[in-house]
Amino acid sequence: MPDQEGTVAVVTGSNSGIGFWTALRLAEAGAQVTLACRNLDKAAAARDRIVERIPTAKVDVGLLDLANLADVERFSTEFQANNNRLDLLINNAGIMIPPYGLTPQGHELQMGTNHLGHFALTGRLLPLMLTSPAPRVVTVSSTAHRIGRINFNDLHHSKRYVPWLAYGQSKLANLLFAYELDRRLASEHPTVMSTAAHPGFATTGITRESSWIPFFEPLFGQNADTGAWPTLRAATDPDAPRGSYWGPRWCFQLWGPPKLVGSSRASRNQATAEALWRASEELTGVQYLS
Repeated sequence: MPDQEGTVAVVTGSNSGIGFWTALRLAEAGAQVTLACRNLDKAAAARDRIVERIPTAKVDVGLLDLANLADVERFSTEFQANNNRLDLLINNAGIMIPPYGLTPQGHELQMGTNHLGHFALTGRLLPLMLTSPAPRVVTVSSTAHRIGRINFNDLHHSKRYVPWLAYGQSKLANLLFAYELDRRLASEHPTVMSTAAHPGFATTGITRESSWIPFFEPLFGQNADTGAWPTLRAATDPDAPRGSYWGPRWCFQLWGPPKLVGSSRASRNQATAEALWRASEELTGVQYLS
């Protein structure tokens, strides 16, 4: 990974799992990192773990509940007031197959947290990113995007909630957003680029709602440090193409070092991406720069 001295980064959901190792490796390379988490005590503990390992690390914590759009607005306002640049925004936080629930704004919990929260956060922080010479937005998706379909007639699964299908929709939304964001940035603000990544089969706490995945993780899952490699490659590789998607190299993108990977045909559908963008603006109230 190139030297990150002088880089200012925000990593959402970075108190544990892939987000933690993403933040640690960026701090290890010299970046100033903000751990943006919904639990300040856990974020502070994660910061202490990083500083214990890297005494020179520059790590801050910030309270951010992506499920609550009002909290996204508050965090963004506070971060911009305290920082004069932002080079890396790592949209990492996510939840997986919880019982049916709604955000304070009435959005299905997975769609609201995994996609809409990051859509709003990116839009609100984008003006600050324009002050940096070569900033990047990295959005973390999943191989589960392949089971996803964007149901514009029932985005919030109010008629029938199937946890895995709702998760797949939110992860497909992540990729549609990442690709559409880069198309718009390329024409309007070409100094900023958007990339995406997925961790493969990594052992993290996100699978705690599953009745079977935690059983297989010790046997087949790679550790969270290795699972962070695709995100770090998408964030820091100077030769990463615009709109690229990174994942593990081996065994159907389950394990190993990062490489450029493909995604589903649905994730590349520009008409769907544009429709999702319009819906996301309406649902979040966030309009991007033009």
